[in-house]
Amino acid sequence: MTSPLDGRPVDFPPSSALGDGRKPKNNAATGASAAGSRAIIAQMVQFYFRAPVKAFFRTRVDYMGYARAINPRVKENAPWSLKTSTPGLLAYAVKNHGWSFIPRQVLPPLLANVSVGAVLYTSYLQTLAALYEPAARSQKRVHPPPPLVYTFTAGFSAGSIQSLVAAPLDALQVRFKTSEMLEGRWKSMWHYAYDKLRTIGPQGVFAGYTLTFLKDSLGYGAFFAAFEYTKSQAYYGFLTRVYGNQSVSAVLSWKNSAPATADGKPPVIRPHYALEPAFLLLAGVSASVAQQLIQHPLTQIQNVHYNRLESLDYAAKLQRSRPSIFRLYYHAYEKTYEQCKRQARRIGGWRRWLYKDFLWNTIRQTPSTSAGLIVFELVRRRYGIGNNEVRIQQDGYDILLS
Repeated sequence: MTSPLDGRPVDFPPSSALGDGRKPKNNAATGASAAGSRAIIAQMVQFYFRAPVKAFFRTRVDYMGYARAINPRVKENAPWSLKTSTPGLLAYAVKNHGWSFIPRQVLPPLLANVSVGAVLYTSYLQTLAALYEPAARSQKRVHPPPPLVYTFTAGFSAGSIQSLVAAPLDALQVRFKTSEMLEGRWKSMWHYAYDKLRTIGPQGVFAGYTLTFLKDSLGYGAFFAAFEYTKSQAYYGFLTRVYGNQSVSAVLSWKNSAPATADGKPPVIRPHYALEPAFLLLAGVSASVAQQLIQHPLTQIQNVHYNRLESLDYAAKLQRSRPSIFRLYYHAYEKTYEQCKRQARRIGGWRRWLYKDFLWNTIRQTPSTSAGLIVFELVRRRYGIGNNEVRIQQDGYDILLS
């Protein structure tokens, strides 16, 4: 196999020759840890900003919806304060409903969000390991980096699996009405989930699933492909161009380079320690933007389709045969298209309508997404085996990454 950096042949050493003798860590632990850490970071961000956590970190279920609905300050649209932050909302809810409010109303959707994130990251790691042999070694740093087609395929597969697992959560979220909870129709989120899923049935759970599948699979394919490419290929390419140039490398890293030895070995250059974190942050930003380019327009269409679900649920109950139900949902997509076309015509065209508010939504989502990917990468390296050194040979220099 040839290196994606300079086209030179690369021989993969046997797995037994790598590492320090420890058994590789299970990728499931990495995925679960990264998903949990990302959820915690999102909550910390929400503490400082009034905007809901879903503005920074896309959650499948809004776990603070009921807490906001029963808070008088939120109803009055009061200015931001600690009492309208997440801790403030929880404190008010616990004061009036007791500590049981958290396990009954907050914990179920929160656990659902973390579980879906764990499924996504774990599926990505396992799929990439199956497609690209070096990724299966659980090393701290995968080198040569995986080609773009492998990372996109792994992200596409992970997004597809996540969309299937999260279908019941999406069905519950779009049908959730705070007024019904306030009326006491359901005692807890557990009760709501069980009763609603039993009522709508499988056809209701997967209503609109085609749009969800396209949004998650293509979105996360672009998401992980952009992240891995910027973090690895772009970073290594930058190093070989900058530090491979002898005049430039002498200015940037003369303190960190060793002169050529007597036996003719090339000098070793250690790039500035801040370069890799900078590229890691840039990778998170590029991944968020790439994902939004795909998911934002599909979300616009999906929102229109979801507005029809309540009437579809009622019509599906009246249908007695399964072919009639499938025909009903097929025609629902046609009606959704006609409604989207009217809205696009009213606003000035498809592109303007599909990407309405794209910039603002992307800016709001980028901080937590970047932080989550950084945590994901750090956890992956923390539980990797072997040393963390990679040597890149270029123009008579050995560029050492550690």
